[in-house]
Amino acid sequence: MSLFRTKNLDEMIAHSRKPSGLAKVLGPFDLILMGIGAIVGTGIFVLTGTGAVTAGPALTLSFIVAAIACGFAALCYAEFASTVPVAGSIYTYTYATLGELAAWMIGWDLLLEYGLATSAVSVGWSGYFQSLIAGFGLHLPVELTAAPGALPGVTTYINLPALCIMLVLTAMLGWGVRESARLNNIMVAIKVGVVLLFILVGARHVEPANWQPFMPFGYHGMLTASALVFFAFIGFDAVTSAAEEVKRPERDLPIGIIGSLAACTVLYVIVSAIMTGIVPYQQFLGIDHPVSLALKHAGENWFAGFVDLGAILGMTTVILVMAYGQTRIIFAMSRDGLLPQRLSHVHPRLKTPFFATWLVGIIFGLIAAVVPLNVLTELINIGTLAAFSLVSVAVIIMRKKRPDLKRAFRCPGVPVVPALAVAFCVMLMVYLSAFTWVAFGVWLLLGLVVYFGYARKHSLLNK
Repeated sequence: MSLFRTKNLDEMIAHSRKPSGLAKVLGPFDLILMGIGAIVGTGIFVLTGTGAVTAGPALTLSFIVAAIACGFAALCYAEFASTVPVAGSIYTYTYATLGELAAWMIGWDLLLEYGLATSAVSVGWSGYFQSLIAGFGLHLPVELTAAPGALPGVTTYINLPALCIMLVLTAMLGWGVRESARLNNIMVAIKVGVVLLFILVGARHVEPANWQPFMPFGYHGMLTASALVFFAFIGFDAVTSAAEEVKRPERDLPIGIIGSLAACTVLYVIVSAIMTGIVPYQQFLGIDHPVSLALKHAGENWFAGFVDLGAILGMTTVILVMAYGQTRIIFAMSRDGLLPQRLSHVHPRLKTPFFATWLVGIIFGLIAAVVPLNVLTELINIGTLAAFSLVSVAVIIMRKKRPDLKRAFRCPGVPVVPALAVAFCVMLMVYLSAFTWVAFGVWLLLGLVVYFGYARKHSLLNK
């Protein structure tokens, strides 16, 4: 039964009101921009091209289906975050409802999701950065531009820009959450401005004939694209990791979660509609800069540089927020004894988990530098879908176990809304490849080995 031991909810809530060493400096506006910072990046600047080839103009519906799945899960996240404002996100919520083993496995899952997301986006950042400086006639030695084997027929040793951006942002996160939030807010404002400018410029060049046929690959193509572009919405859940650094978490966390998801959904649907209205969807095959392609097709070459800048800033904020979320989950797991205690040490002056932040930055920076990451999108997606399903189940269980618990925000329609969240997430998981399922299973088996070899014996609940 020790595998299913749970943390005491009342003690967790009481603990959240005591000083944890982390600085409470974030408000609702910071959280919304943090969510947008994590969401708007690779999805809108890169994956829209792949999604268009998979679904055709019905890519707009693909985004809506993915957003619905995220929306149901977001309501569940909002209830937990406002009720139990403790660092750790879904890991913490699962520990209080489903027990230690389930909490460990989902925490282990999130370590993979957030870590590989930062690595994958760093590689995308590197490509746009090299494209931008090439416009000024600057070129890095080819050996330093990609991971070994990433470019067929070309000798490469390391993706130096990917490693550098990871280390720079790690230093930023280690310096302080207030400073990181300010940097994120500035970059989010610029990249959203670039997206809005694309909408204004691109809308004049839409040819409705390009939207016909609207669903060339049927519902299968549209849902397959939904499973792919689901990656574009990953990040709003990272907002919940900031719970112990929010001034008024009961009110501000639901605003940040739901507000950022709603804003990004509107942007994605409009941008994908304009893109497929300017360029026939077949022409996006093999294109990793679909927004720039649409503008060049429309003859708006002057704006291409702005799009590169927006993409770079977009990916920078994604890396920043996802790395932040991962360090806070590690912090929570370490504080519970499931990971070494050194990882939950807070720097006395900077008020950040300094050691854990640098450990994450160096490990996943090196992964970005030396590992080709062409299959990571699906692997990240399956981990996130599993987490969203689990948090939805946890809401139903907590309503049954603790109906008396004071909830600042209540997920509407329980148990129907959480059940719909699970149904949508499982449906999207079915459309992922067999390789993704095998790789995910191997990672979970490794997690079980670590749990029974270390975490279970060192758990504070065990003591």
